Amino acid sequence: MTSHEAHQVQLGLIPLFPLLGSALAFVIGKKNKALSGWIATIAAVCSFASVFNFFRSLPEGGVFEDKLFTWFSIGGFTADFTFRFDSLTAVMCLVVTGVGSLIHLYSIGYMNEEPSKHRYFSYLNLFLFSMLLLVLGGNLLILFIGWEGVGLCSYLLIGFWFKNEAFARAGRKAFVVNRIGDAGFLIAIFLCAGIFGTIDFAELAAKFVHNTNMDLLVPIVTGIAICLFIGATGKSAQIPLFVWLPDAMAGPTPVSALIHAATMVTAGVYMMARTHFIFDMAPYAMMIVSIVAVLTAFVAGTIAITQNDIKKVLAYSTVSQLGFMFMAAGAGAYWIAVFHLVTHAFFKACLFLCSGSVIHSCHHEQDMREMGGLAKVMPITFVTYLISTIAISGIAPLSGYYSKHAILGAMEHNPNPFMAQFAEWLVLAASITAVITAFYMTRSLAMTFLGTYRGHAHPHESPLLMTIPLIVLASLASIAGFYGEDLYAYLHHVVPDNGHHFHHESMADALVHSWTAILGVLAALLLYTNLKVIPQKVSQAFPLLNKLLSNKYYIDEIYNMFVVKPLEGLAGIFFNRIDRGVVDGAVNGTGMVVEISGEVARTVQTGQIRSYLFMMVLGMLFVIGLYIVA
Repeated sequence: MTSHEAHQVQLGLIPLFPLLGSALAFVIGKKNKALSGWIATIAAVCSFASVFNFFRSLPEGGVFEDKLFTWFSIGGFTADFTFRFDSLTAVMCLVVTGVGSLIHLYSIGYMNEEPSKHRYFSYLNLFLFSMLLLVLGGNLLILFIGWEGVGLCSYLLIGFWFKNEAFARAGRKAFVVNRIGDAGFLIAIFLCAGIFGTIDFAELAAKFVHNTNMDLLVPIVTGIAICLFIGATGKSAQIPLFVWLPDAMAGPTPVSALIHAATMVTAGVYMMARTHFIFDMAPYAMMIVSIVAVLTAFVAGTIAITQNDIKKVLAYSTVSQLGFMFMAAGAGAYWIAVFHLVTHAFFKACLFLCSGSVIHSCHHEQDMREMGGLAKVMPITFVTYLISTIAISGIAPLSGYYSKHAILGAMEHNPNPFMAQFAEWLVLAASITAVITAFYMTRSLAMTFLGTYRGHAHPHESPLLMTIPLIVLASLASIAGFYGEDLYAYLHHVVPDNGHHFHHESMADALVHSWTAILGVLAALLLYTNLKVIPQKVSQAFPLLNKLLSNKYYIDEIYNMFVVKPLEGLAGIFFNRIDRGVVDGAVNGTGMVVEISGEVARTVQTGQIRSYLFMMVLGMLFVIGLYIVA
């Protein structure tokens, strides 16, 4: 956090709009479904306008603060419900509300025939509220509330069509896998509270700067950093907790664009940038981040090559691109990680919405083998998908080149001493992954839009409500890379550059450095247009590799064998032997004792006075006898 004085402003207005929108979209939309989408969209736009207003009025290096109330105070530990708005918050909020507003608008057209659209738009606004809570939170606890809120909304939206058992199962999978990461996050919060006596970001940063004994705390700080990263692996789909994200494509496509591409899954990257002072003191943890990030990007990228479901290709692409963001964060280049976060939000949201446009046009067909030739009948969708494909591939002058090239440069000049022996290999793996990205994205473009149509429906261009957001996002994906220097200058007050400055480059040099991405694009175009027999022959020549990639390295099967089934077996033992045998036995036994004693007591309750008198006399004689004996 910046050391500049915080200015008091009403930041609570930013998340208030989508919270009210969520309630109104559900209540009013239940009676008039056509209004639900417009209510939610207006709420999102109002939130964006509010963010933009604060963004414009934020002084250089300044901080806006809104302390709503003291949440709780125990002994010397206090947790305030405080919102803070600095340059990092501003960038994140602009992305969340800006891209969110476009996706809300798109959803009005996409979900037009959905009978439960009021529930959909209510969830979408509730997600926006939770994400803003996460970003605006002034301490780890508020961030965690938003963290859990977006997880809940993700579960609700993935399983939106819950009557489909497979979709409901995907929602549960996402929810459970994220809980594993969240356990690590909670441990980190408890450790910060116990050791440093605070969870407030500004206070924590000050303690790290002014603590003269910080070297002695490196082991515990490393533990905190690793626990925070465990939380990030769940939310941001890194190995080993990435398995939920591809299955999350069961939800409506705009949900995939907003939650599983542009905003929620980048929460782990934001969290690392926000708590950079912790990670900077934990070089061993940063080494783990870098290795996991490269491995995640490579594994997800190779899986994407063999996928035929257009949304699954984009899902594994998202996992891979998140790996690139963590590569930058692991190298201490936090501003570059945020740079790629922003550019990725534009082109990946556009790609997902384009896929939704295609699916909508092809009557819910998602298999690219049943598509082809759509460029002629869907020109706007095709052009915007093409622009975003070039952007994500990393070809200058589009945005993806600048952010991805900066990531590779940051990894190559990683100052972490633990990375010296791995740096060259990791950079090589990242570079290969960048080529793979260009290949599988161009493959999806060729299979979907080029050649002849192989489907059975009659595709057509989507309505304006769906194509306008595509045009805006594609335009942003085209130009965002030119603002890298401005982003660096804007963020350096909040996140350190650790020697990773913005490097100017001529357009000629940028085009030369794009050769790897261009190679991937040209290879995919040839193989999936003029030389279509070669991919099939390669698959036949390497059947084991093809089977390995097609089955996603059998990671889900491994988890099922070594995690899910043993836990189910253990749950069965607890249910049958502990719950039924011990707990139910104790409860039923207690009930039986009460029942028997009641039956015995009932025999003396005859309702006849002479019986009661007789019992009283017997009792008196018994007491008198005891007195005499005594």
